[in-house]
Amino acid sequence: MYSGSGFSNWEIGDVDVFIDEKGIHHLFHLIIPNHDYIAHAISKDGLSWKRVKNALFVGDPGEWDDDMLWTMHISKKSDGEGYEMYYTGLKRQDKGIEQKVGRAISADLITWKKENLYGLPFKSEAPHYEGPNNNPRQWISFRDPFKYQYKGEDYLLICARSASGPTYRRGCIGVAKREKEGFVLQKPLHIPYVYDDVECPCVFEIKGTHYLLGSIREDIKIRYWSSPEFRGEYSAFHNNVLMPQGNYAARVVKDGKHFLVYNFYFADGNVNTHRVIPPPKELDVDKSGRLLLKSYYYWEKLYQKTILQKDLPHPLPILGNPTAEFVLENESKWRFGCRSGYEIYGFEKPSNDFVWEGTLSVEGMGKTGFVIECDKEGTGYYISIDFMNGFVQFRAWGFNEKDVKNNFIFENIQTNQFEISEEKQISFKIIRYGNYYELSINDIVKLTLLDFKYNEGKIGIYVCSAVISISDSKIHVIPEPENEYAASDPEKYDNELQPNSLI
Repeated sequence: MYSGSGFSNWEIGDVDVFIDEKGIHHLFHLIIPNHDYIAHAISKDGLSWKRVKNALFVGDPGEWDDDMLWTMHISKKSDGEGYEMYYTGLKRQDKGIEQKVGRAISADLITWKKENLYGLPFKSEAPHYEGPNNNPRQWISFRDPFKYQYKGEDYLLICARSASGPTYRRGCIGVAKREKEGFVLQKPLHIPYVYDDVECPCVFEIKGTHYLLGSIREDIKIRYWSSPEFRGEYSAFHNNVLMPQGNYAARVVKDGKHFLVYNFYFADGNVNTHRVIPPPKELDVDKSGRLLLKSYYYWEKLYQKTILQKDLPHPLPILGNPTAEFVLENESKWRFGCRSGYEIYGFEKPSNDFVWEGTLSVEGMGKTGFVIECDKEGTGYYISIDFMNGFVQFRAWGFNEKDVKNNFIFENIQTNQFEISEEKQISFKIIRYGNYYELSINDIVKLTLLDFKYNEGKIGIYVCSAVISISDSKIHVIPEPENEYAASDPEKYDNELQPNSLI
């Protein structure tokens, strides 16, 4: 995982990832609040990152990008060898009101040179988009470019605003096509008629369908829309949230046969608190054409040891509820019951970082879920699994020693939905990797978040007025995440990129 380490720990802005021919992941991201350069980090696995030479800096005084640099997108050049970066720039003279899109090129992804061909930089203009004469706000949105090559032609997707409609509902995904004279603005690719802005747009094709992704500031979620054609009408499913609250600025990159989603996460649900780039997730499509979020394939390569349920410590009660009981039905099935109130059954985890997977079944209408980092008083993280309504929640719950008048913590950190079945049974996978937590239900990622409140304790299950069982589970031990913020010696840049240095 990767986070900032400067004066503030929320310096990471929007991200983009490019995977080169050797399989090295290249992460480019903004530095906030100054927005004065675009940082660059590399990784062999998409999990552990190492900073290398910064990619791009603001221009000299008087240039079109002499104030700030905003979101970028990196791809192979369409007009020759090498790579190109389309990025957002602001000029001091404009006082932040006008955003433009320009371009830089590189032969090796390390050293970048600004080169504005194709009519660049360019800006938002009527008749399709807001301009100086049809803008009801004090600033014009025109940022976050994403290059998409379709049938041999280049398009740029842009976070823009349509020229008409209610002020706070004009957010759209704009599009420009590269013609002989340069990039030419066309009608918006998609207007949801709902949001103020649709940030960090991207488009990709899976199994013959095009999918649009956009990050929404109103609820800090990542949403998607689909269409049979790239330039067709894009529609939303009844639930078009791809990634739950706290995840933002997602971009998709192809990794062989895998479609990976990268983004950053707002810890504590606040834009001005700790931001971290979590492990990527994978995309897939169900039989109805809905996008599915799946766990990253690389986790299995990290497994150092696998412990079957029969070899795990037996879970023990923590709260001492006399109406609760635990039965070892056989070596691969635990049965828990609690007639009245709560009981937590915990056991020592075999390592701080792990993947726990198995089957959870429930009888009746009571409550159940998992606990992580749970101490002897029950303080820790709770993953609530509501089999009746199809809700899953990740919450921090425990003692608040800092306030005697409110001596409890009860914070819902993230919520999502899952499809319930008649048998009230799910397969689960819980990943704990540093302060990153991920829950999959029936192989679909439902919770993906970071939190820093609790770091030590047991793992286990809680039950309330129900009978439940855990069966055929196992825990995979994985290594602790590496935390490397920046190379201290600039001369190490070239060494970091040697073919064998990241293998």
